[in-house]
Amino acid sequence: MPRKKDEQGLKLLGEGHKDYPTDYAPQILEAFDNKHPKNDYMVTLHCPEFTSLCPKTGQPDFAEIIINYIPGPRLVESKSLKLYLFSFRNHGDFHEDCVNIIMKDLKKLMSPKYIEVKGNFTPRGGISIIPFANYGDKKYADYAKKRLFDSLGEQK
Repeated sequence: MPRKKDEQGLKLLGEGHKDYPTDYAPQILEAFDNKHPKNDYMVTLHCPEFTSLCPKTGQPDFAEIIINYIPGPRLVESKSLKLYLFSFRNHGDFHEDCVNIIMKDLKKLMSPKYIEVKGNFTPRGGISIIPFANYGDKKYADYAKKRLFDSLGEQK
């Protein structure tokens, strides 16, 4: 039985949701109103267990996905983001494509002031691929870059 939406229009949050997408599902993303739209603040979302499929071999690719954004009018609801990222599990695309698709879908959903998505993919054949995509007001880019690397304990 479909869940009712709450006052923010969210229908996935809470107990009882058991419908997991089996292929790429951007329509599952949900957002809610930003209660502090005049503040510039950073939201970092970390998904250490992202998987997708190689479009040529069909073999699984594993990655850590890090999303940093400075909200505009809306924020992404985390459970819908989890299910959305899970929907890539059977989706065949190159690493760079996955990161750009995620960034564009979130941009469309939230209209953030700034957003960036980094994928730290597990090495294949001895080579790591770490794609990075960003969009928005570049005045936030240096702050976001520092925050992204500091939060992961990486070197600049």
